[in-house]
Amino acid sequence: MSLTEQHCVDGAGPLDAERIAELQQQVPAWRVSDRTLRRSYRFPNWQASIDFVNAVSNMVEQENHHPLLTMTFTSCELGFTTHSAGNALSINDFICAARADAIYQTGLPGSAP
Repeated sequence: MSLTEQHCVDGAGPLDAERIAELQQQVPAWRVSDRTLRRSYRFPNWQASIDFVNAVSNMVEQENHHPLLTMTFTSCELGFTTHSAGNALSINDFICAARADAIYQTGLPGSAP
């Protein structure tokens, strides 16, 4: 089952380095930094950025797994880590990363320059 077909689970434990490397292959645009899974997205304008943030916000609220989020006029950076797993990476981080990528790939209203 792909990551985008999975849902976050309560009590997800920390992943070991081998499992992180395996899962990272499914979200290759993401990098691990300071025990956080991170990715930056670029947009042509403010509206596209905010549309993406709103769509991601709806997704993470449904999954109950909220990211660090920084948005500028034409970009958004997301960072996922699992506080309940000791601020380590869990399967939930990779599920939400894959789902955010799927949102980005579908394109959103306002993304045309």
